[in-house]
Amino acid sequence: MTDKITEAGFGDLTSYAEMPRLTSLALSPDGTRLVTVVAALSPDRKTWQGALWEVDPAGERPARRLTRGAKAEGSPAFTPDGGLLFVSSRPDPEAATGKDKPKDRAALWLLPPAGEARELFRPSGGVAGFAVARDAGTVLLVAHTHSTAAFGEADEELRKAREDAGVTAILHESYPIRYWDADLGPRYPRVLATTRPVDVDAPRLDAAADLVDLTPNATARLDDSPVISPDGRWVVRTESVAVSASYGSRVRLRLVAADGSTDRVLADLEGHSFLQPVFLPDSSGVVAVRALDSTPDSPWRNTLVRISVDGEVTELAPGFPEEPEHPVVSPDGAAVYFTSSHRGHQPVWRLDLASGEVVKLTATGAYTDVRVSPDSSTVYALRSAWDHPPQPVRLSAAGADQDAVPLPAPGAVESLPGTLTEIDTVVEDGRTVRAWLVLPRGASADQPAPLLLWVHGGPVMSWSGWSWRWNPWLMAARGYAVLLPDPALSTGYGHDFVRAGWGSWGAKPYTDLMAITDVAVRREDVDDSRTAAMGGSFGGYMANWIATRTDRFKAIVTHASLWHLDAFTGTTDDSYYWIREMGDPLRQQERLAANSPHLRVADIKTPMLVIHGDKDYRVPIGEGQRLYFDLLRHGVPAKFLYFPSENHWILTPGNSKVWYETVFAFLAEHVLGEPWRRPELL
Repeated sequence: MTDKITEAGFGDLTSYAEMPRLTSLALSPDGTRLVTVVAALSPDRKTWQGALWEVDPAGERPARRLTRGAKAEGSPAFTPDGGLLFVSSRPDPEAATGKDKPKDRAALWLLPPAGEARELFRPSGGVAGFAVARDAGTVLLVAHTHSTAAFGEADEELRKAREDAGVTAILHESYPIRYWDADLGPRYPRVLATTRPVDVDAPRLDAAADLVDLTPNATARLDDSPVISPDGRWVVRTESVAVSASYGSRVRLRLVAADGSTDRVLADLEGHSFLQPVFLPDSSGVVAVRALDSTPDSPWRNTLVRISVDGEVTELAPGFPEEPEHPVVSPDGAAVYFTSSHRGHQPVWRLDLASGEVVKLTATGAYTDVRVSPDSSTVYALRSAWDHPPQPVRLSAAGADQDAVPLPAPGAVESLPGTLTEIDTVVEDGRTVRAWLVLPRGASADQPAPLLLWVHGGPVMSWSGWSWRWNPWLMAARGYAVLLPDPALSTGYGHDFVRAGWGSWGAKPYTDLMAITDVAVRREDVDDSRTAAMGGSFGGYMANWIATRTDRFKAIVTHASLWHLDAFTGTTDDSYYWIREMGDPLRQQERLAANSPHLRVADIKTPMLVIHGDKDYRVPIGEGQRLYFDLLRHGVPAKFLYFPSENHWILTPGNSKVWYETVFAFLAEHVLGEPWRRPELL
C-alpha cells in the first residue's frame, strides 16, 4: 500500500489499485482517539480489505494501524470505557476446529485499549450492523434470521435443514423481493439488544442469556439502521407501511423499549417517510429526516424534524433550500450538524436548536461521517473533493465557511496528473448549469485535449466528491479532459432544479448537458473535434439518449444503463420509486414513450461500448442485453463488456482494471484514431 498518492499512480492501473481507500470514522468517548477504516489490496490481490487505523485528533502524530486480521474489518464504534467494537469475519483463534468450526460469517469483535481483539458474538446469520448506547454501554445488534424461526438455535437448525435438503427456494409474500445485488429472504434482519453493558472485560455474548429480540416477527427488510438512546432505554427503528399497489409503501418510526416491554409507533405521516433517526443526548427524543414522498409532479423533499419520545414532531430549519441528510446532534444538545449537496460540494451545516440559525460550516469539499467532540467544540469528518480522496479532517464547531484541517492518514494526495476548474452557463429557462472540468497536464491552445463528457448517476445527485469507481484522473493521465456536469435533476441547486427534469429525463437534462459541453469545447485547450460521452446508471441512460439525439460524439460508453424503460419499470428492485415519478398507467405510457431511448434506436450512428453486471438488480441485466442486441441488429458498431459476478458497480480489483482497460481501448480507437487493442485478459 502506498502512503502518498502521486500523479504517476494514475498512469498505471496496478498502482491505482494499490492506493489506500478510507471509509468510516469513530471518535472515542473522551475525544482522544479517532479511528478510520483503511482498505488496501488483500494478499491475493483479488479484493480490497479494510483494517482499522488510529488517527491523532490533534494532527501531531502519524496514523498507526490497529488490526491485521485475515479478513476485512469495518464499522468501528467505541464503548463508554474505550473499547473498540468492529465487525469482521476473521476466524476466531479460540473457536472450535474441524467440523465444529464456525462458518465464515460476520462477527462482532472487541479491541481493548491494550491487548488483542477477541470475538464477542458470531450469530448464524452474521452481524449486519450494531450501535452502542453512548452512556449505558449496551449494544444494539442487527442479525439475519429465517422468518419462521426464533433467533438462535432454531434458526441454525432450519438453515442446516434447508442446506441438507438442497432447498434454495424463497416464498415471497411482500415486496420488494431483492435489493441491489441480494435476494431478500428467507432471512430477515432482527434487532437485538444486550441485557448488560459491553465493556473491555465483557465475555462472549450468549444469544439466550444476553440478548433480547426486539423484532421477533420481522418479515421485511429494515429500511434504515436502528439506533439506541444514550441511556440505553430506547430503540428507534424504521418500518415500511404498505399504502397501495400503485404507491408502494412509506416509512415510519417505531419506539421500542430495549428490554422489549414497549413497542409503539413514534412517527407516521401520510405521504411522508421518516429516515436516519439519531437520538438527542438526553435520550428525550430523536432528530430525523422527514421526506415528502415523490409524486408524478414533484420529486421527494427532505426536512429535519425533532421528535420527542411522546411523538411530538417539530420541524427544524423549514426554509433550508437543499436536501438535509445524516443529522448528528452535538453532545451538549445545542446544535444539529448535517450534510447536503450544494453547488458541486457537500458541506457540513450547523443548525442552532435555540435560534434556528443554519450556518455552512465548510467552504469546499464533500463531507461524510461527521463526529462531534465530547465538549462540542470540534467537529471531525471525512472530507473528499475531486482533487482529493476521503481524508480525516478537523473543524471548529463555531466557525463558518472553513477550510478543514487535514489529519495525518494514509492516502494523502501529493500530486495529480492535471488541474481542476469549474465552468458554467445560463440555459434557456434561466437556470445556471455548472460543471467540474478536469484538464490533463499540458493541455493548451497548441495541444488541445480530447474531451470526455461523464454524466453522473442517481439521477437525483451531483458530482460533489471523489469517486474511486469513476475517477477522471485516470483519463487525465492519458491526455483526456473530463467534463463532470450537474444537469437538471441534480441536487445542490434548489428544488426547482430537480423539478426541471422530473418525469422528463430526455428533455432538460439532455439540453443542459449539450449546453455545458458547448461551453467546454469552445475553450482553446479542448479539442472540439475529438469528443466522447459516457455514464453509468442514469448517466448510462443519458449516454443512450445522447446517442439517439446527436452524432457529435465519436464514441459513447454506457454502463449499467436504462434502455427499455417499460421493461425496466417492473424488473428493477424498487419499482415503486419509478412508478411514483412516471404516474398512473396512462400518464406512465406517455412519459415512457417520450423518454425511452429504445424507441429511437434507428437514429443511433455512434459506436457504443455497453457494460453491465449480471448481479445488477437496480438496473437488471436484461437492459444491457437488449441494448446490445438492438445496436447490432441496426448495424451500430458496438461491443458488450459483461461481468457475470459484479453488480451495479464493478467492485473487485481485477474486474475494475479490465473495465478501465476496455474503456481506454475503445476510446483510443474511436476518439484518438488508434488501432483497437483488446485487453490482455479478455
